[in-house]
Amino acid sequence: MGNLIKEVEVKTNGGPEKILWKEYELTKPKNGQVTIEHTFIGLNFIDTYHRSGLYPLPLPTKLGMEGSGTIIDKSSEVSNFEIGDRVAYVMALGSYSTHRNIEASKLVKIPEQISDKQAAAILLKGMTVEYLVERLFKINSSHTVLFHAVAGGVGLLACQWLKHLGAKIIGTAGSKEKAILAKKNGCDEVILYREENFVEKVKYFTADEGVDVVYDGVGKDTAILGLDCLKPLGTMVVFGNSSGNCPPIDPNVLAAKGSLFFTRPTLMNYGTKREDLLHSSDRVFEMLSNNKINLNIDSSYNLSDVAKAHNDLQLRKTIGSIVMKNNY
Repeated sequence: MGNLIKEVEVKTNGGPEKILWKEYELTKPKNGQVTIEHTFIGLNFIDTYHRSGLYPLPLPTKLGMEGSGTIIDKSSEVSNFEIGDRVAYVMALGSYSTHRNIEASKLVKIPEQISDKQAAAILLKGMTVEYLVERLFKINSSHTVLFHAVAGGVGLLACQWLKHLGAKIIGTAGSKEKAILAKKNGCDEVILYREENFVEKVKYFTADEGVDVVYDGVGKDTAILGLDCLKPLGTMVVFGNSSGNCPPIDPNVLAAKGSLFFTRPTLMNYGTKREDLLHSSDRVFEMLSNNKINLNIDSSYNLSDVAKAHNDLQLRKTIGSIVMKNNY
């Protein structure tokens, strides 16, 4: 094709300094594939897990699970997409690149009213929120929830979505600035976890009843304590590991604390089928188009700044959803 492209590669696990760039010529798309020229690439915590080895991948490995762009070539077998279509995808390793070949079955078309930047910023996080609050645990106005890291990219979207469904929301955040942002996005009560005991505060806010469900994307630092925030028959949802893996939990502990439910879901399992992908992405785009959710996008990073972006994300310096512009 003549396109000399750049792509991130990690040869050994470790910190952001392990991120390397390589150049090569892009090949023609194979059966069922299209070629995308990226416009924006989403940055998510799962990318740091793949880089560090917390979620082991065979090395060397590519990075990045989310992106948006334009189709510039396609194989003859692809009939549901055309050259020039704006598309986005999630859960497809290799988005940290200027161009890529990808199976058409993993793509969704970006609606006219949604920008490439918005699509790259919202799809993975939005689809995560969709399955957490509408399929895994069907939230309604009778529910009170605890959501950790409520000012992060997933947390801010979850606040708005949960408020739309009528839930009462208690969140945790690391600073007063983040607490203010979370409240602006619908969170009813925010606990400053560095200064306050979140279990005690949850009991205070719920008159000792506890919450119906805990959404925990933090893992190691919060999951065990989170069990004490639940009502009897409550549900603990550990959907991420930003502080490390959740410790093992004895089923007898779940029984003793009120016959609790515990689950460790992934978007991969909730979005494996094509119909699930389309349902979830359509729901996210619908919520965004109808202004039921709004995006807080940090678009200050270029793709060439990816190591700095990883560092800032892990140090909790970022707020909202991060996208990197393809500046090559």
